[in-house]
Amino acid sequence: MESNYYMLLSITLLVTISPAASYTLPDNYFINCGSASSLLTYQRNFTGDDNSGNFSLSPRDSDTTSAAADNTLPAPSLYQTARIFRKSSFYELALDQAGTYVVRLHFFPFPSLGSPRFHVSASKSTLLSNFTAESDAFPLVEEFLIKLAAGKLRIEFNPDEKERSVAFVNAIEVFLAPDELVQGYALPRVTSLGSEGNFSGVMDFPLRVVHRINVGGGNVTRERDTLMRYWIPDDAYMLIKDTARNGNYSFDIKYGDGATAFIAPDSVYRTAKEMNILGGGALSKFNMSWQFPVGKGVLHLVRFHFCDIVSNVTSELFRFNLYVYGAYVVEVYPWSSVPRLAAPFFKDYVVESDDSGFMNVSVGANSQSSTETAFLNGVEILEMIGGKKADKSRKRLLIVVGSSLGGMVLVVVVFALVCFGLRKRKLKMKAEEAFDWPLGRLYGGSSYSRTTVRTSVTGSPFADLNLGLKIPLSGILFATKHFDPKLMIGEGGFGKVYKGTLRNGAKVAIKRSEAGHGQGLEEFHTEIRLLATIRHQHLVSLIGYCDERNEMILVYEFMEKGTLREHLYNGEGVDITSTDRLSWDERLRICSDAAKGLHYLHTGSSGTIIHRDIKSTNILLDENYVAKVADFGLSRSGQLDQTHVSTEVKGSFGYLDPEYFRCLQLTQKSDVYSFGVVLLEVLCARPAVDRELPREEVNLADWGMVWQRRGELERVVDASLVGKINPNSLRKFGETVEKCLQECGADRPNMVDVLWDLEYCRRLQELGVARQPYEDSTTEVSWVLPMGMLQRLPTQSFTGDGDESICGSFSGAVSSQFNANEVFSQLNMNGAR
Repeated sequence: MESNYYMLLSITLLVTISPAASYTLPDNYFINCGSASSLLTYQRNFTGDDNSGNFSLSPRDSDTTSAAADNTLPAPSLYQTARIFRKSSFYELALDQAGTYVVRLHFFPFPSLGSPRFHVSASKSTLLSNFTAESDAFPLVEEFLIKLAAGKLRIEFNPDEKERSVAFVNAIEVFLAPDELVQGYALPRVTSLGSEGNFSGVMDFPLRVVHRINVGGGNVTRERDTLMRYWIPDDAYMLIKDTARNGNYSFDIKYGDGATAFIAPDSVYRTAKEMNILGGGALSKFNMSWQFPVGKGVLHLVRFHFCDIVSNVTSELFRFNLYVYGAYVVEVYPWSSVPRLAAPFFKDYVVESDDSGFMNVSVGANSQSSTETAFLNGVEILEMIGGKKADKSRKRLLIVVGSSLGGMVLVVVVFALVCFGLRKRKLKMKAEEAFDWPLGRLYGGSSYSRTTVRTSVTGSPFADLNLGLKIPLSGILFATKHFDPKLMIGEGGFGKVYKGTLRNGAKVAIKRSEAGHGQGLEEFHTEIRLLATIRHQHLVSLIGYCDERNEMILVYEFMEKGTLREHLYNGEGVDITSTDRLSWDERLRICSDAAKGLHYLHTGSSGTIIHRDIKSTNILLDENYVAKVADFGLSRSGQLDQTHVSTEVKGSFGYLDPEYFRCLQLTQKSDVYSFGVVLLEVLCARPAVDRELPREEVNLADWGMVWQRRGELERVVDASLVGKINPNSLRKFGETVEKCLQECGADRPNMVDVLWDLEYCRRLQELGVARQPYEDSTTEVSWVLPMGMLQRLPTQSFTGDGDESICGSFSGAVSSQFNANEVFSQLNMNGAR
């Protein structure tokens, strides 16, 4: 992506001649700022800006100062001088021809400058806004790719007047990029939800280099790159390093039909990361995944570099998958791009980042391939400056043009009436609640409602849903006593959780979003949409939400006994007090309750809902130890006839379905796998992942299955349960866990099967029933048990507010019909979201 090469947007169809023969890196412009002398460095002569005749600097007076570096600063020669601007100033360069130009700005502030704040623009486009280059051991180079006309190019530097700051620059590069890098054509447009058609006109926007990554290799310095670019290794961005291994190639790279040396140098294409299929184990089939920090909600040009240096023989059958945000998948077919080994090619996409602040990309095996592996050589990410703003401004312009004067008058009148009404209400509320601090100061000036704004994530505003669940911020403040720290009962991925009491006396759990946590607006919308339409006695109920003044707050029924994990072990895996210890029968009943809630999610009237984050902290207990599934921010919904949902990997480490991680295809069986890990937690009373234990014991699922397959599961049972579990109940429980944790999702049972097995375990425990001979067969015991043994009750439905009948009744089941105003009571959610 960096400037030139980034833009090569198109070269896949191009090239029969080597561009290297038609392009030579120009000599202009390379400027040594703040100096009267020239300097030969980075393969080019950087001309001092004091005496140059081929460009101008304005103004040349006391407000523009040349400064030498401190003697104590070990800076490279190019950074020993700088041009310091005390007011708005600019360089003006003459461009002989139109085209796409690389613009690089070098910054290395002297300690005496501190951290100046300033703005930089070029060709009437803002390149850097509120930019700060802090003193550091390394120079900072900002690189751009800009489409320019012949004539004058003005690069302006504007100090921040509010902070009485200065602006500065150490060096400037401006040169014409190779023609083959800028063949603009329609590119696939990708969002976190998948494909959004095509995008044309990428070069209508200046491009800023965000990342240039040499995957599988080391640093590539400017001296080794054809366009003086700098590439860095990928290791810091990999999610799970053990899924990949580095590869390198010592022979010549065969440039030509796919890419040229100006697209990326040999150093990039000679190295790659390949799936670690030779390492064996569960991770050998996992996708290789990277996570890159990017701006939120902006467009990026993303280029993926490929060069098959991992295959022994060129194969028409070798192919693999490339994923962007997990929701977009495309097949990479090296033979169709360039039908020979060690021949580089690339793929370009326009990617709109989501609100997470990260961009996730992966490569993984294709089941139709002759070899189940994948590789990647490089990644470049360039931000399209102003891309989103331009789209929105066009929409606003159409709205303004279409407005009539009469409509404007009507709006003014309505607004005046609303303001009058709100003022009266505010005065009344202030008298009633006697706030001792102003809301504006605490929450900032913005008072818009997040859920009424149409976003790219949700596609529609919550205002359209008429949910009737909105709770005013004043009500939240009343319930939490202005978020009193003494009422905080937990903290998780969404933010802090407070215990509160509404004005009607109902006890509630209030989750308040907090900046810096991993989950945000998308999860907030998901949970409201989902819980507003479903009710079940084993799902935590949503009472309301608040989205005033930049707040994102969810209000739930209060679960008095907290999380399941709190009754098994504490955060460090140490035994809990005996007063909180659960008996085996209580644990089985809690597991059955949770299974009923999950079964309803998978098959209820609202269609298929996959929870995606089942773990012991998301199973909550009320005052009677009735279990309910909570935290639906990561849930995905679909139709009952859907076999899977293609999506990026989200969830909690240790509970994650390996098939989902490997293929990025989410199914109901992904929840079944996670629930299997929870069942082991319940039996062993230890975390799903404990890095303090010996290596073979770190992962609970792997460790538990070792003992299950040996037929010695009793050796890992919670010490408090030793001698208290009926051996037949334990044996059946172990078989149930083993089925849930099968590597292939198709081999796992549905939740209704898991539920019946758990109920059977309870019967074996309660009645001490001897194990029958047929239980050792491969037949599903749950469906062939003698009716007398299970003592099934007459068939009836589990119902809730609007839910449909699910699976017949189970022992211990009670009606979930309830009054919505009576059911709400609240949850203690240590460690939950």
